Amino acid sequence: MTLTSASPATPRATTAASGIATVGEVYLPQQDTELLIDMVRSLGVDGKNVLDLCTGSGAIAIAAARRGAAEVTAVDASADAVAYARWASLTAGVSVTVQHGDLTRHVGQYDVVTCNPPYVPTPPVDDPRYHPAGPSHAWDAGLDGRAVLDLLCEHVPTLLRPGGAFLLVHSEFADEEASLRALRAGGLHAEVVSERFIPFGPVMTARAEWLEERGLLERGCRVERLVGIAAVAPGGEKVDGKPAPGHTADTEQS
Repeated sequence: MTLTSASPATPRATTAASGIATVGEVYLPQQDTELLIDMVRSLGVDGKNVLDLCTGSGAIAIAAARRGAAEVTAVDASADAVAYARWASLTAGVSVTVQHGDLTRHVGQYDVVTCNPPYVPTPPVDDPRYHPAGPSHAWDAGLDGRAVLDLLCEHVPTLLRPGGAFLLVHSEFADEEASLRALRAGGLHAEVVSERFIPFGPVMTARAEWLEERGLLERGCRVERLVGIAAVAPGGEKVDGKPAPGHTADTEQS
């Protein structure tokens, strides 16, 4: 998919038989994106330099720009996502610099870094029962769901200015305690500050029995807890005091 500022047509969203909504190879925003946007709003980014990693559709970067961020940079490893995010920011009428690249190689210093990475535990077998059609790079994250998260949590402290904040969202099934330990090991003050309970979507539904067999899911349960983590670099206020995001907890349909 190639989109430019001169592209006359609006990209068309499609929904696969599995129920997954996409534009080409771009996964459209879901409840985890909404949770992270709520965290951005609670934190406040007015006048700040913001980096959005794994930007996907660009929704979080666009939200930051709309909330008054001085500069917004968005990065994704998918060329389709980069093209779509550029188109979306142009359509939204906001300034976002969208870059194609590996998050672990990105350099710079930012006031706020956000990320909604791939985090769904993935069976190590090529069985279509476990792999609904769609851009699997947007959710597949290895056996424990941490293939991207571990790299991210190790690298992100190098991207924060003193007092800068990292906002992260992922599923309970990707081990929030591992994220907290890794971020704290990098010198950040990290806490779970937000959560949301949602019914399983198509990917989690397809993998529910596998998760049950691994002992990661109570049998018959089809609800997951999304967690929002805020991690603050030395030199700023702690997560449990302003300007860290406040706690939210609600239930939405996936």
